[in-house]
Amino acid sequence: MAAGAKSVVVVGLQWGDEGKGKIVDMLSAEADIVARFQGGNNAGHTLVVDGIQTILHLVPSGALHTGTSCVIGGGVVVDPAALVDEVDKLRQAGHLLQEERLLVSQESHLILPYHKAIDLARERRRGKGKIGTTGRGIGPAYEDKAARIGLRMIDLLDETHFRARLQDILAEKNTYLSEMLGGEALDYDGMVGDLVNAGERLRPHIVDTSRYLCDSLSGGSKVLFEGAQGVMLDVDHGTYPFVTSSNTGAGAVTSGCGVPPSMVGYVVGISKSYTTRVGSGPFPTEQFGELGERLRSEGSEFGATTGRPRRCGWLDACVLRKSTRISGVTSIALTKLDVLSGLGDLQICTGYKLDGESFDEPPALVDTVERLEPVYETHPGWTEDLTGISGVDDLPENARSYIARIEALVGVPVGILSFGPARDQTLALTSPFGS
Repeated sequence: MAAGAKSVVVVGLQWGDEGKGKIVDMLSAEADIVARFQGGNNAGHTLVVDGIQTILHLVPSGALHTGTSCVIGGGVVVDPAALVDEVDKLRQAGHLLQEERLLVSQESHLILPYHKAIDLARERRRGKGKIGTTGRGIGPAYEDKAARIGLRMIDLLDETHFRARLQDILAEKNTYLSEMLGGEALDYDGMVGDLVNAGERLRPHIVDTSRYLCDSLSGGSKVLFEGAQGVMLDVDHGTYPFVTSSNTGAGAVTSGCGVPPSMVGYVVGISKSYTTRVGSGPFPTEQFGELGERLRSEGSEFGATTGRPRRCGWLDACVLRKSTRISGVTSIALTKLDVLSGLGDLQICTGYKLDGESFDEPPALVDTVERLEPVYETHPGWTEDLTGISGVDDLPENARSYIARIEALVGVPVGILSFGPARDQTLALTSPFGS
């Protein structure tokens, strides 16, 4: 890392929804810049400040801090209309009032109406085998990026060029939509005007964010890099094919924001004190019946983007081992510890068994993961309410031993504890920025 540069990366260690928004919001108080490096508006980061809830989908979670700049990196796919709407809502609430505080990479690929139409049509055709996407067009947009037929933010700045490219691409997409997927063709005239208008609204924000971030880090600015989904949804390392369409680990910062590896520093991995998953895909420690319902109810486990109920289960240390290894996690932020109060004895999955074979990390083949038998370790629970604690010494002894056991199983220390949705219901045991 360049002399004087300080950067912190925040990644989710499970299947998303770990509470990254709250932790990024907390760390943003020390940061000069917060930058998103992957994903799209399929993410939903929930912040609660002074009792007011704010849900962010594209704008980085530093938006509620007046002195922090927000960057959307080139690795993010952007729905222009959704971004304009999100910025308008933030400004109506008194946030992000200075235009220069939001910078959007000129290299970010666009999510366009045909991407969303294709996403939804494919899920309908899959039926019971659906992946469980949000229907926001994320996957099809990344497909076009890899196929080199995507449109980017920079294309929006040249209206003549954009109109011609869009018309050519839409002809091909409409054929695919109607003849292959049984969907309805989309009207060019009905979409191009709205997209051009959105581009004009966003024009002041569209810049070379890669150079901006590199220059800022070289100048000693503190930069916080924010991921969207969890590592187990990584397109290469997650439970494929039930994954997102981008790389979600800390290594994606370099390509997603255009900064060299030498400028990537401390990595905070976020994990719930139990495990959740939205949508389809294997989930070895999932709990059904009363326990699953209680975790969902006590933890308010409903998707911030879609409202879908999350599947809930015991903490899976095997998942955390893999995720921390892949992302080189420096410390863990453990969230929703309060939800476990009053549950009685707690279980941690320490390994898996299948056909006489043992595993300490999830295997690559999804069919194998679906058949795994979790090996559980029992830990005594606690009944005390944790929402008002002010220090580690306030934690019940059994809560402290639960945390210590997680550290031992994963091999990474817990540096932040969260025990409620509010900003002040967080305890920092270490300072990632070193201040």
